Amino acid sequence: MKTHPKTIRARRNRYLLLVMLVLFVGALTYAGYWWHYCRFRVVSHNAFVTGNLIPVEADATGIVTQVLVEESQYVNKGDLLVRLDEHRAQTALGQIRGELGQVVREIGAVFSTHQQMCQKLIARSARLARVRHDVSRLRQALPNGSVSEQAVQNAEDQMMALEAEMREAEAELKAIEAKVGGTSRNLHPDVEAAKYKFIAAYLEYSRQQIHAPVSGYVSMRKVQVGNRVQPGDSLMTLVPLEHLWIEANLPETEMVRVRPGQPAEISVDLYGKSQIYHGTVEGIVPGTGSVFALLPPDNASGNFIHIVERVPVRIALQKDEIMKNPIRPGLSTMTSINVKESDQPLGASLTEVSSPEYRTDIYVDELADAQAKAQKIIKDNLVQKVDPPEPMCKSHESGAAKKSGVSR
Repeated sequence: MKTHPKTIRARRNRYLLLVMLVLFVGALTYAGYWWHYCRFRVVSHNAFVTGNLIPVEADATGIVTQVLVEESQYVNKGDLLVRLDEHRAQTALGQIRGELGQVVREIGAVFSTHQQMCQKLIARSARLARVRHDVSRLRQALPNGSVSEQAVQNAEDQMMALEAEMREAEAELKAIEAKVGGTSRNLHPDVEAAKYKFIAAYLEYSRQQIHAPVSGYVSMRKVQVGNRVQPGDSLMTLVPLEHLWIEANLPETEMVRVRPGQPAEISVDLYGKSQIYHGTVEGIVPGTGSVFALLPPDNASGNFIHIVERVPVRIALQKDEIMKNPIRPGLSTMTSINVKESDQPLGASLTEVSSPEYRTDIYVDELADAQAKAQKIIKDNLVQKVDPPEPMCKSHESGAAKKSGVSR
């Protein structure tokens, strides 16, 4: 049976009307969705997971004798990672230990010489005072004829010789006092210099064992047994996965409403849209990616093309979410920022440096240990443990002259 053309036309109109109705409802639904949700959202697919990548570098010279970790292993702060051949450093430390002890003994000898010169000056001062008294009595007895002029002349010559010896002794004493004045045996500058030379050698020796500065997962291991490393050579990288954030590169045309403190939703390609991470905008990087490039563009050269620049935005992630569903730096994400409201100014920053990877204390005891060992070496080489009170070494000549009343 052949269908009438009017029936076909009526059926086609109904289908078209139904399609138009579906399209209208879809458009109306999307308009409502955009009005209530999308117009307050800035979405970027140019967003990646990032975090702190902690480099582990050599701080001493040596040959690698043992590597104790491998990539993907988790290490705690302070764990031993690499051991270097410590024979050369140990030999240098022993040599400088001996030099420190030698300097302490030499300075002790100088202090003893200073005391000896003081005693010598006191003895010569007493002899000079006695001779001056003798000269004074001989001069008084000369007019009476009790003594001869020769005796007086001999006494005066002896007095002049003793005065010259006194001046010589005083000069020697001043030379020694220039070395030891105002200090003690264990605080003498030469001892201090030798002590800190020992401390530097001790630190060089202790750095032959390389420890983890923070806790994290081992990555990018470059060191091999047999490598000769120098200070600054990269050995491996530690990645703490407890503190990660998102770096979303947003077009500059969409940055006008982005502010710190705004909430964000992130889906990582690793899990798909079934797992949503919740974050907060912490801050906006003060510059586009082009100005921080290795070769920034020179627009003044005339080769100018107007392109929309990207501005990095840092978005903090919640620690409990990334611990429950672990992610890694470098993963791609789809990031949506709710820009409806924020009470933070554009230049504000909510970033903090309170997580453990911003500080390490694995070296905090090294200097104290080195100083304690140096002090022990100094103490063991002090023949005279305590400096005795200094004898009176000055002003004896003038005091004796005043008592005797003899003028020159």
